[in-house]
Amino acid sequence: MGLRIKALSDIVIAVTGADLQPQHNMRPLQMWRSHVLKKEDVLSLKRPLSGFRASIAVGGGVHVSAVMGSRSTNLPSGFGGFEGRPLEKGDVLCADLPADHLENAERKFNPEWIPVYTDKWTLRVVWGPQDDQFTDTGRDAFLNSSFSMSTDSDRTGIRLQGPAIQRRADIEASIISEGVISGAIQIPGDGQPIIILAETVTGGYRKIATVISADLPKLGQIKPGDHVQFRAVSLDDALHALQAMEARIRRFKSSLSN
Repeated sequence: MGLRIKALSDIVIAVTGADLQPQHNMRPLQMWRSHVLKKEDVLSLKRPLSGFRASIAVGGGVHVSAVMGSRSTNLPSGFGGFEGRPLEKGDVLCADLPADHLENAERKFNPEWIPVYTDKWTLRVVWGPQDDQFTDTGRDAFLNSSFSMSTDSDRTGIRLQGPAIQRRADIEASIISEGVISGAIQIPGDGQPIIILAETVTGGYRKIATVISADLPKLGQIKPGDHVQFRAVSLDDALHALQAMEARIRRFKSSLSN
């Protein structure tokens, strides 16, 4: 299990996000700092120790065409990224002028900026848009229960397992499909919540609540078996949390030029 990448020329890289036990030529590689891979060096990843998804930054970036302003891949739709598909053995990725970035090796990430991942998550949510179509018992169960991430989850949504969330008896299980956003929490007919991720654009189930923007990055690090709880906050609280996150990002960007 795990990705293996061979450098075809000298290049600077950094591994962040989940701890997938990165190795440089079979030796442990320190995360959250930049390193030079010499030609023929191998970067490899193993099983996750904490978190679920790691990111590999490459000096010069990954040279693929931008689609709608993004170079990521939408797997269900088959476009973006590298030929619109998952990477396969033998694929060759290119960077723009990687030699120009070698001077950025051995730069460390400030420890205070490094997130800590756990197996118990609390996600802040705002109610709605269809929370009024669930019973008081269902709403209480949503907030006061612990759910676990199912192995049936993927990049379209996190499927949770736990107490069934009851909808009102006078309404159907489904609604007419409508646009959804990342963080929307659908409740299908079986009452088990699904947190929508970035590769879903429509949904035909009621949304009891929505994960606030400041907590969206957490969704990519929840792994199967982890426990999830929800905490309702106000729109003002959600806005203040987003502003605080954006302020931290600005301070981080400013620190890079110091």
